[in-house]
Amino acid sequence: MDKIEKVLRILEEEIVPAEGCTEPIAIAYAAAKAKKILGAIPNKVDIFLSGNIIKNVKSVTIPNSNGMIGIEVAVAMGIIAGNSDKELMVISEVSPEQLKQVENYLEKKIIKTHVFPGDIKLYIRLEIESNEDKVVLEIKHTHTNLTKIEKNGEVLLNQVCNDGDFNSSLTDRKILSVKYIYDLTRVIDIDLVKPIFKKVISYNSAIAEEGLTGKYGVNIGKMILNNIEKGVYGNDIRNKAASYASAGSDARMSGCALPVMTTSGSGNQGMTASLPIIKFAAEKDLSEE
Repeated sequence: MDKIEKVLRILEEEIVPAEGCTEPIAIAYAAAKAKKILGAIPNKVDIFLSGNIIKNVKSVTIPNSNGMIGIEVAVAMGIIAGNSDKELMVISEVSPEQLKQVENYLEKKIIKTHVFPGDIKLYIRLEIESNEDKVVLEIKHTHTNLTKIEKNGEVLLNQVCNDGDFNSSLTDRKILSVKYIYDLTRVIDIDLVKPIFKKVISYNSAIAEEGLTGKYGVNIGKMILNNIEKGVYGNDIRNKAASYASAGSDARMSGCALPVMTTSGSGNQGMTASLPIIKFAAEKDLSEE
């Protein structure tokens, strides 16, 4: 594999669509995958999470949940309505009937959350049971990186994972010096990267526009834009870019069901890395390239 092929693979690994905050969506993905392997709705669920995951999920609105919040909701949504084949879009299609089932499932209070005592920042382990069957599923380091799956004691997956390197399961990033990235951007065939960046522009712009027009949280992006229009803030590209990026985050963290193209496993980072540039290019009437 030559260097450009490696770069394209890294882009495909890093820039992926996700609906909702990636941590609760990773939990929903794990739950959907574990339930699929179990083959039944579990009557016992224990989830073990790193402190960082708990922090990031505890107060986040889960998309397509009718405004429900938190870890147990993410688990229930994955079990009842999740499609693990969609990975971080796992709960993008939820019917009203499924949502009612989720609410009924949560009322049973069978989902128990535990703190994982290790120092891995992204760690999810689900242990679910139904009758005599039990499934254990583990995710480490990146949101869909399955490292262990067991059913009734039989090992279905045991992926070696270097706990000292969170990219160990991915394409080697050592080729990515700042100089190489800079030089490559000046000569790369745009058609090679156009498909992925078309989605970045389309998805991330759509959720930013939604954040500017809808009511999401405290509407930081909309507030900045209103203050630009009132003359409180300067009517310049910097402030417009800040408004645009903030609006996307407002909508996403408040449960907006529109997808975002992520980077580094984060929708907010994906928007921060793209929306100011998209707004700058639009304001300057620059070409797509």
